[in-house]
Amino acid sequence: MRNWKLLLASIGVILVVAGIVYAAFYFIFLDLIVDFWWFRELKFEAYFWLRLLYKFFLSGGVTLVFFAIFFFHFWIASRYLGLNPPDEVFNNIDKSRRFQRFADMFMSGSMRIYTLISLLLAILIAIPFYQQWETALLYFFGSDSGVTEPVYGNDVSFYMLSYPIYILIQKELLLTAILLFFSVGALYWLEHVFVPDQSKEFPLGAKIHLGVLIGFVVLFVIWGFMLERFSLLYNTSHEPVFYGPGFVEIRYRLPFIWLSIITFLATAITASLFIFSEKHRIKTPFLISLGAFLLVMFIPTIDSIPAAIQKFIVNPNPVRTEKTFMQNNIEATLDAYDLKRINVVELPIKLDATDDINAWSTQKFFENIPVWDRELLIDGYRQLQGIRPYYSFPHVDEDRYFILDHTRQVNLAARELNFSKLPESAQTWENMHLRYTHGYGAVVSPAAQDAGKPLVWYLRDLNMYSPVGLSVKYPDIYYGQEDYTYAVIPNRLNVVGISGSLTDPGVEAEYKGKGGIPIPSLFRKALFAFYFKDEKIFFSTNITDQSKLLIRRNIVERIRKLTPFLHLDKDPYLVIGKDRFFWIQDAYTLSKSYPVSKPAADDFLNDPQDFNYIRNSVKIVVDALDGEVAYYVSDPSDALIRAYSNAYPSVFKNIEEMPAELRTHLRYPRDLYYAQMKIFARYHQRSPELFYEQAETWQFANVREEPVMPYYQTMDFGYCNHKEELVLINPMTPVNRTNLSMIGVASILDKAGCGLDYKPNITVFKFLKDIQVNGPAQVEALISQNPDIAAQFTLWDQRGSQIALGRMVILPMGNTVLYVEPVYMLSTRNRIPELARVIVSIGNHTVMDTTLWGAFSRLKNLYYKEASEVGGTGTAKPPERAPTTAP
Repeated sequence: MRNWKLLLASIGVILVVAGIVYAAFYFIFLDLIVDFWWFRELKFEAYFWLRLLYKFFLSGGVTLVFFAIFFFHFWIASRYLGLNPPDEVFNNIDKSRRFQRFADMFMSGSMRIYTLISLLLAILIAIPFYQQWETALLYFFGSDSGVTEPVYGNDVSFYMLSYPIYILIQKELLLTAILLFFSVGALYWLEHVFVPDQSKEFPLGAKIHLGVLIGFVVLFVIWGFMLERFSLLYNTSHEPVFYGPGFVEIRYRLPFIWLSIITFLATAITASLFIFSEKHRIKTPFLISLGAFLLVMFIPTIDSIPAAIQKFIVNPNPVRTEKTFMQNNIEATLDAYDLKRINVVELPIKLDATDDINAWSTQKFFENIPVWDRELLIDGYRQLQGIRPYYSFPHVDEDRYFILDHTRQVNLAARELNFSKLPESAQTWENMHLRYTHGYGAVVSPAAQDAGKPLVWYLRDLNMYSPVGLSVKYPDIYYGQEDYTYAVIPNRLNVVGISGSLTDPGVEAEYKGKGGIPIPSLFRKALFAFYFKDEKIFFSTNITDQSKLLIRRNIVERIRKLTPFLHLDKDPYLVIGKDRFFWIQDAYTLSKSYPVSKPAADDFLNDPQDFNYIRNSVKIVVDALDGEVAYYVSDPSDALIRAYSNAYPSVFKNIEEMPAELRTHLRYPRDLYYAQMKIFARYHQRSPELFYEQAETWQFANVREEPVMPYYQTMDFGYCNHKEELVLINPMTPVNRTNLSMIGVASILDKAGCGLDYKPNITVFKFLKDIQVNGPAQVEALISQNPDIAAQFTLWDQRGSQIALGRMVILPMGNTVLYVEPVYMLSTRNRIPELARVIVSIGNHTVMDTTLWGAFSRLKNLYYKEASEVGGTGTAKPPERAPTTAP
């Protein structure tokens, strides 16, 4: 019978241990092992261990520190300070033995309990540190930014790197001190009650111990008041006028914080004197101090007092009383969004555009005006170049390449794999993971084109045909923007000829890349089968010891797994290299703790974030064939990326180390520019008087009830021997008005050295107020009023086609503003767009033609005729060479 019980107990223990081991393996070690192999495959093995070390060192270190604090106080309280028998106990042998027996039992028994309690309390206190260990990492590796905030005179890096962790430490230490005070007090009381022959009074050592704990509570409360001063820098009560502290906060609330510190300290001192003094125990100083402290804490809760100050002092003199604080908000916000380096150029507008038209007539501007909208072009790409049902184009990107004698702006998209487009019967495990594993090639078309012609291609089809010399040695795309699952390649499947006579090199080609986790053994096959909960990995005979596992193939997922502390732009873009395709992803460092800076109001990144500081600090390159990821620091002045670089020195490289073929394709991020311009629309009014009046506040220009978002344009601005550069254009109008106020241009060109150095900069062409400059909505009104254009639109509508107006391109042209708007025809049976006409407008003149050059020439003739009618010469020479439109 005993043997059966012992056997059952042994089986139960074995099952429990096996369950624990399985759970630990499946939920902890399996992920850890696979992650390690994946990081090592990407050559980030040192970073993997370093990150793991930081996490467990900081989390474990904090837990150990709090455990030591709790254990030390429990140990010293139970062993030395709580026992206080009278002298007659030691003079009586029986009482002495009895006392010692109880004391030993109490001390030895209680320590086992206190050890467990100390560990549990330490873990409870340390939980917030587990979640914010990277905040602590920034504190240890951070450095000064060199920018000082004006209210308290601290470097702004203190608020971004140190202040958040100080708040956390203060709260946890205060909670620890309070828990210790009550726990140790309860321990002393228990010793006094249960250990026999104790004296009536608590021993002096216990009183001193409790006094020290009270002192720690006082110290941490005072530290909390000191940190509370900094919370005034994030005050929102003055919104929407300005952000940050104002007259009421600095002149009323801040003095009360200092008074709180003084009166609380006085209360603590008088309380200590009353408790520990044996002869002069006077309550009056303590009661006075306590009353003063309570009064100081109560008065700020009365809303009528600050409201009265605001009503009778601030509101009658808003600029005078709040001038300094508005200036602080302006300067801090411009710093936080990197807007202080904006170059504002006042651009006088000439009503007679003849000279500017002549100047433009001799240049190649028309070969780069983007008349194709990527939002409409995507449908044409998908229907004309998808070719196979399992290929798709997730997005259309914009870039520039040296094609046909100069730099041309192009649209391009990767032909990626979308397995869900296959028939349901073909969506098998083998097809998904072993056969249809990647995308193939890309398509490229010029951004500028004549209307009335089929879409022109610079790169097309699965044979990668290019009439302009574009070529890629390895066009396979294993890593991209689609929702890729894992793939196992190479394998034993005979994929040659699976498409019959219509071969597909994207499916049939062998894997030429170096990426992937090797699967050299059955052990690894078993591990991966457990990891993906897919037994087919283990039992498939098509997976060989030469096969590799490709995982996390979506580039956003890949980057987030590697560097979760970076925040990613929504628009990664494709770059055509000599041998393969690459993805370039802009990444940002954000903070919501920049002092006195207005928080951003838009969720424009891939993940929702609250922030009031942003830097495009990193450019990330992902190899579309191998999956290799490289990080290049594009803004070394950023305090956050410097801290991460110090913590992870093997991850980040200088941007000068980026290959030249990729550096030529860097660009100013569209999402960053949008966020900056939304802030600058108001904060360009840098004097408090103008800022308060808001008479010059801008808004994004609107067309058809939609804002004109920043768009890319390749232009020659006359810098660096007329070098063409890819810039972002952003037009703005006055608030609630439709005339144009400015055109912002964001560039990365190094205008001083004219080399490949990445030098992001913004130039704002601000129009003088003496002449009306039409905005996009006004130009659209002119278009709708043009009888020739209206008649043509009516004719097309009668043929069953749908007319769609594209994005309006607005360009500064000398002392004139040029407007270009494409007109598309959309078939009712499919969504393939056709560029039907191009509308060009300058001033109040609007014409439509099939070519940009033709419309421009007609516009030029209108100005010549107008100049002749009012007495002008009208004898300007024709252009030496008519620019050729991109084929």
